[in-house]
Amino acid sequence: MIEQVPSEKIVAFHDSCHQIENWAKAAPARHSTGFWQVVELNHRHNCLLWDEEDLARRVRVADAAIAANKRAIDGYNQKRNDAIERMDEVMLGALAGVRRMPGARLNSETAGSIIDRLSILSLKIHHMRLQTMRTDVDRAHIENCTARLFRFLEQRQDLAGCLDRLLAEAARGEGWFKVYRQFKMYNDPNLNPAVYGEALASKSD
Repeated sequence: MIEQVPSEKIVAFHDSCHQIENWAKAAPARHSTGFWQVVELNHRHNCLLWDEEDLARRVRVADAAIAANKRAIDGYNQKRNDAIERMDEVMLGALAGVRRMPGARLNSETAGSIIDRLSILSLKIHHMRLQTMRTDVDRAHIENCTARLFRFLEQRQDLAGCLDRLLAEAARGEGWFKVYRQFKMYNDPNLNPAVYGEALASKSD
């Protein structure tokens, strides 16, 4: 399975989603099981998260609208992280039979985290490319955004190479990675002191 997930396929999948109007909210899922289902979920939640982050920066709307955006951001971010962990679980499951060599290198960043970063870079590339196509801005804006676009493309190429190398090393037993649980404390009412403190205060009233 590991050999079937080269970075170029992941990058192509991310980019293809941006070609579909309102993909994250309206398009049906392409994959219903397995590794690619989780890649798709991760990318979908990153896209929804991006849109909510944009909306949360508005200044001419009611405070309630921004509060709704912030709550949606928390939800999508949790689901995005859940998908990262699931991607790592699936990939490590495929590597379960690989014998780890003595001195194998532990990678501090997981393969799932790299795929998540590739998803975010695809969003930056997509939206920066749209900026280079605007007709309501001056030439300096276009040139600045074009330079940033090329930088993002370079970053993605470098990151994709890192993913391929990590998976190749893991398949040979020369490198490895773990599932790192994020345990988002702010989303857990039992761990967020502002939330459980509020609940305790209401009980004492």
